[in-house]
Amino acid sequence: MKSTFGGFPAPMPKFFRDLRRHNDRDWFEAHREVYEECVKAPMLALTAAVSAEVTRFAPEYASEPRKAIFRIYRDTRFSNDKTPYKTHTGALLRHANLAKNESASFYFAVSDENIEVAGGNYRPGPEELKLVRAHIAANAARFEKLVNAKARVAQCGPLQGAELSRPPRGYCTDTPGVEWIRRKQWYCYRELDAGLALSGEIVETVVAYFRKIQPLVEFLNEPLIAQAKTNLPLTTGWF
Repeated sequence: MKSTFGGFPAPMPKFFRDLRRHNDRDWFEAHREVYEECVKAPMLALTAAVSAEVTRFAPEYASEPRKAIFRIYRDTRFSNDKTPYKTHTGALLRHANLAKNESASFYFAVSDENIEVAGGNYRPGPEELKLVRAHIAANAARFEKLVNAKARVAQCGPLQGAELSRPPRGYCTDTPGVEWIRRKQWYCYRELDAGLALSGEIVETVVAYFRKIQPLVEFLNEPLIAQAKTNLPLTTGWF
């Protein structure tokens, strides 16, 4: 079924261009109505449309739009950049049974400059790093095949992520998959033309990217899902 989302309204790019030049509370509040109508509302609609399509191949990642979309407000506590607002709008579709930030997920963002699409594990915590690295070591050939699949690389880009200069503790240079075990992140990322956001074709394009990256996302989450299942609370009582 074709999505009814027709694209962002024409004022969206100008809003973000102006926000980049006037990134302060007074300007934002004076233009809040434009934000609500031309950015927030259509982003909710786009996220709903994308999430509905994701149910066809990765139903555990379908998300309620208001929970999936990031706030426009920046967290400036630990940043030298104290501008209060983001100059893009983004959404994260994560596995329903896993933590938001530490697990692999699907991401997309829209601005006047580009459309960003990504998939993978961007901010794993220490425990998640251990689990994913062990999973790669135990399934090195399978992971290598996923990483180097020509069709996926062509559409989604190469696997990216910061890495250690040496293998982490417990691994050596000849450990199967050590090239990937050294990573501290595992994700793919691509920038698309900003004009696509004004068209309903953005839904099909984002979903096609997610469909292609889905096997890699699922692989990265397999050990986290297994761990989550072992940590389920015991149940008691009469059933």
